[in-house]
Amino acid sequence: MDTPLREPTYLILTALAGEPLHGYGLIGEVAALSDGRVSLRPGTLYGALDRLVDAALVEVDREEVVDGRLRRYYRLSPGGHDLLAAETERMRRNVEAATARLRRRSPAPKPGTPRLAGGLA
Repeated sequence: MDTPLREPTYLILTALAGEPLHGYGLIGEVAALSDGRVSLRPGTLYGALDRLVDAALVEVDREEVVDGRLRRYYRLSPGGHDLLAAETERMRRNVEAATARLRRRSPAPKPGTPRLAGGLA
């Protein structure tokens, strides 16, 4: 995959890097990883999982019946692991570049800060 991952996809893969999770577990983990910024609806999540399974980035780990309903657990595939690692490294390099530029930039004076005239201390 040559293009950067969309944030929800990145967070789904990140959530699955820890352990296999079922749908609602993934929704909660993505919310936690994003500090609540990304809130996946079930339809959105399951559509994304179908695409990730089709792309061989995620695999079905197991299925179980809970309260008469099928619960499917997903895990990160080896290809998903490699893609997540590559995307994380790409983002890390971007963060390093931005951090270095921000450090080089001199801070702007705060509004209302008195300026000293030459020679005064």
